Amino acid sequence: MLSCFDLAEGVDLDSFRPGYAAFVEEMKDAGLTVSTGPIGRRQRDTPMDTDDERDHEYFVVMTFRDRAQVDAAYAHIERHVAPGDAEHRGVMAMVRNPVFICWQDTE
Repeated sequence: MLSCFDLAEGVDLDSFRPGYAAFVEEMKDAGLTVSTGPIGRRQRDTPMDTDDERDHEYFVVMTFRDRAQVDAAYAHIERHVAPGDAEHRGVMAMVRNPVFICWQDTE
């Protein structure tokens, strides 16, 4: 899953990272995600960036084992229960304009 987002007013990347890491660890420990990559910052000043629909500054990729794990993670988040609920709410409070893009790898 690709998450594109901007940080909320007054939130910097150094403040965001620990909250995101805590959320991912809770989800990993619960078997609801496999991993996450580093948080990236968009580079608009290259012709390789052709996305005119979105203007997000940050992105991160979260990896799931399969569709069943994706669906389980979504259902878990929607229930607003531990583990992960407090961390998820904290992360979502620090972002604005989030967009989530999911795909399944083809072999």
